[in-house]
Amino acid sequence: MSGLKDSVALVTGAGGEHGIGRAIVRRFAQEGANIVASDLTSNARGDWRGLPAVADEIEAMGRQVLTMEVDVTSAEQVEQMVQAALDRFGKIDILVNNAGAPAGSDRVPVVELEEDVFDLVHRVNVKGTFLCSRAVSRHLIERGEGGKIMNIASTAGLRGVARFAAYCSSKFAVVGFTQCLANELGPHGVHVNAICPGLIETERLYGIADGLKPKGTSTEEFRDRMVERSAQGNPLGRMGQPEDVANVAAFLASSDGDWMTGQAISVSGGAVMLR
Repeated sequence: MSGLKDSVALVTGAGGEHGIGRAIVRRFAQEGANIVASDLTSNARGDWRGLPAVADEIEAMGRQVLTMEVDVTSAEQVEQMVQAALDRFGKIDILVNNAGAPAGSDRVPVVELEEDVFDLVHRVNVKGTFLCSRAVSRHLIERGEGGKIMNIASTAGLRGVARFAAYCSSKFAVVGFTQCLANELGPHGVHVNAICPGLIETERLYGIADGLKPKGTSTEEFRDRMVERSAQGNPLGRMGQPEDVANVAAFLASSDGDWMTGQAISVSGGAVMLR
């Protein structure tokens, strides 16, 4: 794999201990990239220090890192993040829109779905992707040296699922947005793709289980059931891990992925196969 040495990658939603964002920044750093890692908060929990811990990991690999607490639904904060990245590194080569709305209260039938919950999911997943993409795209066009944008969508953005209406519709929107942006930025040498993970073993899994569990079942018990069903529900027979998504992101970010744009790539162990 080639093309990440001394590049600058901005990754949102990167502060979770077991999250996709952390896995991506670690993989990018291993490939030689300098990192801008953001999250809504530091994401510290228990013994996990959040963004400062991520920064320590990146620096231990010999790479430079800038961490920021940013609300991706705020245009002002997004613009400040991008400017801070440019002030520190002078450029941005790669953007990964990974920040996602918290899972749980949105996993209900449509007739029970609260308007404010629906709005939050779309603000973070869709508007956040739009704002970050707009800000970085302006820089990439002005700089004129191409670049890579990856939007973390979901297999739920490829097919509808009961009780996932807010989430599915937001991720369908991300896939459509990806295609539009790929068409717009292709002439500028910028590749835009959507990565569509299946169920991945991250902190979010607990929130999903809490929202979907039947009465009389604990969140922990239902989470374990979800892990088992996920492993049984794909040809490879295991649960997806954050590193599985990070590997695909690293490929797309590198020059090896230069003939791909506008794609929605299922990363689900074969659980969702596209036609």
